[in-house]
Amino acid sequence: MKKELLIGTALVSTLGAASVAEAVTATMSGNHQTGLEFDSPTGGSDTRAQINDNNFTVSLSETTDGGMTISSSFMLLNEAGGGSSDEDAGFSLAFTDGSKLDVLNAGNASGSHDISIPGSAGAEGVTVTTGNTAPTGLDFMTGATVFGVEYHTAADFLADGLKMSFSASTDNGAASSATYGMDNHFAFGGTYVTDLGDSAVTVGFGYSDSDGAKTGTQMTADEGGIHVGVSAVTGDLTVAVGFADGDDITSTGTATNDVQVDAEVVKAGVKYVSGDLTFNVGVASGTSQDSATAGTAGTTEDSKDVVSASVSYAVASGVTAILGYTDVDSSDEGENDTTDGSAWYIGANMAF
Repeated sequence: MKKELLIGTALVSTLGAASVAEAVTATMSGNHQTGLEFDSPTGGSDTRAQINDNNFTVSLSETTDGGMTISSSFMLLNEAGGGSSDEDAGFSLAFTDGSKLDVLNAGNASGSHDISIPGSAGAEGVTVTTGNTAPTGLDFMTGATVFGVEYHTAADFLADGLKMSFSASTDNGAASSATYGMDNHFAFGGTYVTDLGDSAVTVGFGYSDSDGAKTGTQMTADEGGIHVGVSAVTGDLTVAVGFADGDDITSTGTATNDVQVDAEVVKAGVKYVSGDLTFNVGVASGTSQDSATAGTAGTTEDSKDVVSASVSYAVASGVTAILGYTDVDSSDEGENDTTDGSAWYIGANMAF
């Protein structure tokens, strides 16, 4: 083993790889969030749990003589006391005209232009039944990312303040006979930023379309949909609203649990900053109809109505104390969901 390591080191030195590595700029960032969660589920007993959410990211970049910047990053995770793991990463090529090309782990141009909707900054959550497919996020249509490319224009595409993205990607093709697999995915999205009086207004939108299959049963109605959102920032006040509608296929690993989901969601939120204090309030209302028959929507409705709020206090540079609250009212197949309820969170976040 020692001999092999010595040979490998000699080869690296001979090829000059060490000098290349020394030229790359590396930056590190991350955060450590820890706190207590107090759950009050409907029809159940109150529980308490410690929440830990940690991440550590290394970003690498270098600029060529022609001005193009090549960058990549990887993230190490250690959440809820579990072991470390890494996320797939690709490369980004940033050109001198302000455009950018992402390659390999890329391919969700629709999700790249989600509007951020204020809501609780806490780590609390309410778990409803696994059979409830109603979404609460705008980008609920999944995309393939095993291999993909995504092109981002400069911020003056067709008009000042307009930036567009286009992507195409693929996964590993049809899955085993038991599960649904993604084949191909296409998406585009855009963000338009302008001033309206004293407010900075941002409009984001996206379209997603995916083809999928499982061995022996072709999914006739594939995944896809649209989302649009608007946010306005006036001084210390941010107001945002968003809407999404589309089809999704949820797979839980067995053929009988692959479901076709026809869903929509509306979100709105407000954020206000006063000195070291930040106040967030958000609401979301999602509905869906699901069916175990691919290409056919169900006849009964799942729903989730979420209200969340938080107060954050900047204790010091990079250190924030958070008090958060979330309430979920849901129904599964038209019946009251006994696993909804509310949750409180109190904790702190340290970021660098």
